Amino acid sequence: MQELRERIVADGEVIGRDILKVDSFLNHQIDPAFIQRMGQEIASRFAGAGVTKVLTVEASGIAVAAAAGLAMGVPVVFAKKKQAVTQQGELFSAEIFSFTRRESVHITVAPKYLISSDVVLIVDDFLAHGEALGGLVKIVRQAGAKLAGAGIVIEKRFQGGGQELRAEGIRIEALAVIESMEAGVIKFG
Repeated sequence: MQELRERIVADGEVIGRDILKVDSFLNHQIDPAFIQRMGQEIASRFAGAGVTKVLTVEASGIAVAAAAGLAMGVPVVFAKKKQAVTQQGELFSAEIFSFTRRESVHITVAPKYLISSDVVLIVDDFLAHGEALGGLVKIVRQAGAKLAGAGIVIEKRFQGGGQELRAEGIRIEALAVIESMEAGVIKFG
């Protein structure tokens, strides 16, 4: 998605060689019209896949997931990073490590929101090491649902998570793929 590449170059900030800060339009402050266009693009890439639910993890993936769900006309479910007191009984769950927060979290989804007849599209803001996406895949499998694939806003291919998940047969569509980055220089795939 050319518009996304342009926004990354114009507004993104590379921190070290691993972190891309895009909080001016994606994951702290959001540009709603731009989020809507990204959601529509993800939806168009999975048109015809029979998607019945969009799944993401709180919090940064929610805006794009909601835009994709709206474009597809399906509900959006998000995995919670901390179990709420309102979540009673058995839960689908997975342990993931957040490299930007440098902590492990236990993500959960109530079984009534993902059922075996669902066809699930996972949507998230970043794919780097594949921790969040891998955890969401585990939750889809626990539900016995079918995985349509994953729509990712930005994939940092050089961190390898996408390669591992694709090797498992998971379809991943990224709107922008970064092959490498360092201060002032971002190389797109």
